[in-house]
Amino acid sequence: MGSASDWKHLEGAVRVMNDLGLSSRVKVSSAHRTPERTIALVRQAEADGCQVFICAAGMAAHLAGVVAAHTTRPVLGVPLPGGVLDGVDAVLSTLQMPGGIPVATFAVGSAGAKNAAIFAGQIVASHRPEVAEALAAARRAGADGVEAADAKIQVELDQNRTTP
Repeated sequence: MGSASDWKHLEGAVRVMNDLGLSSRVKVSSAHRTPERTIALVRQAEADGCQVFICAAGMAAHLAGVVAAHTTRPVLGVPLPGGVLDGVDAVLSTLQMPGGIPVATFAVGSAGAKNAAIFAGQIVASHRPEVAEALAAARRAGADGVEAADAKIQVELDQNRTTP
């Protein structure tokens, strides 16, 4: 992430990755203030077997692009809210990559970070069956939660219909 203040948006993504059985590293590195550090972190992560990078930054949001320029591994960009345009500038910076240097871009903020973690799991699941099963279980749990919420509302509606 581009700044320590971005952590509040990424905590949920780390929880998702843990739930899927994925390991992760969380680092703060700025594409602008610490470009050499950013590149060194990419090189070290690759040497250690990193399969997917999730990069989150706000405003100019160049972190994902800088990482993508220095790796052939998938880079998942999470634009963060803040600044004058409250995340719109970060979306555009993350989306508008030159041909040949792709960054998969997700929604602004915490929801985007969680989806990036799920997408990272989907990438890894092709060669890790236990991650594929964890993803399927998470989908089932989500569906069960929707059905349980509907059942609760139906009970409340039925109770209100019978009450004078």
